Amino acid sequence: MAKILMIVAQSGFRDEELLVPREVLERAGHDVKVASITRAKAKGVKGATITPDMAVYEANPEFFDCVVVVGGPGSPTLADDKDVTGLLIGAAGKGRIIGGICLGPMALAKAGVLAGKNATVFPDRKAISLLRETAAYYKAEPVVIDGNVVTADGPQSAGRFGAELVSMLQKKR
Repeated sequence: MAKILMIVAQSGFRDEELLVPREVLERAGHDVKVASITRAKAKGVKGATITPDMAVYEANPEFFDCVVVVGGPGSPTLADDKDVTGLLIGAAGKGRIIGGICLGPMALAKAGVLAGKNATVFPDRKAISLLRETAAYYKAEPVVIDGNVVTADGPQSAGRFGAELVSMLQKKR
């Protein structure tokens, strides 16, 4: 099945925004890897601790069918990381499915992936402003799909977000 890379902040990712979509994707038979800025343990805001499979700079967009940026209060740091934005640009350029949940779409916006697309993000003033500044069309909806990009507004939408990723991956096959 498909290979998915989920990117989390080293500190402050939202646990259920990683764990719920990952479970949905794995149950559908997909291979999910997790990356962060380094290979050091990453900590979620609700206590989850994970050891990333790789650092973002080690990830090759050729290898993954889908790249997802997980949200949480630490995720805006991912939007400012050149390795993260470079990976997203590379994956989008290859026509891969790109996802972002909660504040994760901020990284997609900074990478230019959302330009000219409908998207959602956690309803935070700075996050919404960033989407608009980068030519995205903000929609106050739980999950928004536009082309190869799927965005979701937060942890309450994690299950639906994962299901939409599975559906998009099935259509690509």
